[in-house]
Amino acid sequence: MEEIEIKKISEVEWEIPKTGKMLVPGRIFASDDLMDKIKQDKTLSQVRNVAMLPGIIEKSMAMPDAHQGYGFSIGGVAAFDIDKGVISPGGVGYDIGCSVRLLKTNLTLEQVENNKEKITDTIYNATPSGVGVKGKLSLSDKEINEVLEGGAQWAVSQGYGEEQDYLHMEEQGKMQDTDPSIVSQRAKGRGKNQLGTLGAGNHFLEIQRVDEVFDKKAAKAFGLEEKQIVLMIHCGSRGLGHQVASDYIKKMEEEHGFPEQDRELVNAPIKSKLGKEYLQSMNCAINFAFANKQVITHNIRQELKKLFPNFKAEVIYDVCHNVAKFEKHKINNKEKEVLVMRKGATRSFGPDNKQIPKNYQNVGQPILIPGSMGTSSWVLVGTDKAEQASFSSTAHGAGRVKSRTAIKQEFTDKQIQEQLREKGISLKAGSQRGIVEEAPQAYKNVDEVVNVSHKAGIGNLVAKLKPIIVIKG
Repeated sequence: MEEIEIKKISEVEWEIPKTGKMLVPGRIFASDDLMDKIKQDKTLSQVRNVAMLPGIIEKSMAMPDAHQGYGFSIGGVAAFDIDKGVISPGGVGYDIGCSVRLLKTNLTLEQVENNKEKITDTIYNATPSGVGVKGKLSLSDKEINEVLEGGAQWAVSQGYGEEQDYLHMEEQGKMQDTDPSIVSQRAKGRGKNQLGTLGAGNHFLEIQRVDEVFDKKAAKAFGLEEKQIVLMIHCGSRGLGHQVASDYIKKMEEEHGFPEQDRELVNAPIKSKLGKEYLQSMNCAINFAFANKQVITHNIRQELKKLFPNFKAEVIYDVCHNVAKFEKHKINNKEKEVLVMRKGATRSFGPDNKQIPKNYQNVGQPILIPGSMGTSSWVLVGTDKAEQASFSSTAHGAGRVKSRTAIKQEFTDKQIQEQLREKGISLKAGSQRGIVEEAPQAYKNVDEVVNVSHKAGIGNLVAKLKPIIVIKG
């Protein structure tokens, strides 16, 4: 592995000094143990390579869950000057608009434990999962364009949920600057039958209980309390988003070539025709992801009402972690609009930010950080400090530490199933292979990841969630 100079500047912050063709330094948020794991792949090289991109502002960053990705590290964050900067699909990822949604329910722990197998089968059957799997909806050409423009708001207008759902989503479930006409027919074709599906890989549904509350004020604002039963959903834009990424990587390489430091960082100027088209297509894919999550939510509600007629599930929040967005941040003590790319990283807006739901503005934005299969997930809250430290960003999950190939050499699906059974967790998955590939041992310790976020002040602890039922893609 390439040796990258790195300096520890605080208990949980590290710096790659600006050298060579770097335009800004690198900044990594990590404990000593997490840094040892980060050094095992190309994450630090990727942080350095991003620091060479035109128009980058202040620093190239990696969050506590960082690991090697395509172009940017997963956990990579960077802000760019709108006039001088570039947009790179490698700074967003293939699963455009992938996000985590948390819902609070009126189920009791006793109801869940007494009906665990029935609930497991019900939510599994309500949500088709797996690579290339088709959903119960088949969209016409007109409808797919409406989804790409309307996002979750389109889904609600069609009867899949209610207004309060999208009012508690990032961007109220609808990105504005879209143009479905420039999204390829191949991308649309891949999405037409996938609305309401989970996909594969690390995507999941979980029934969880609130195990412990650390910030009572924020928890109260979010509507969380100990022993409460919640539902967490993690998925994205499925084949449509993957195709949009592939289409524009090819177009940018043909028109602009690729950077000498890393061809995976192929890019286009933000204000160029191609740059604008990618951003509009990306927004379409995000809207597809928003609508996908909304249809999944509706289907689960409908099916669980058959088991529990009075069942309710209210959206606490839904926040993306594969996205590029125009945001206003303080640069040299002056507010400036910039383009922030978050690749496997979560937005972390603090109190009084007008872009978060009104009932959260007195405490800050909910941050949803899932663990690995069978481990805890977390709710954090955004901070003012994150504005200066990380362009209002923090981690998005545990972060892989072992490849899918490596973990399959260590465990079998039966071993992982037995480990979860011993913890009292009911598991159902789209494939046996997926169970092994997503084994908890393949990931970093999510508790340590969120503690680094808390110590760095870029996302503070609110509540710890423990899984009871796990559905894997």
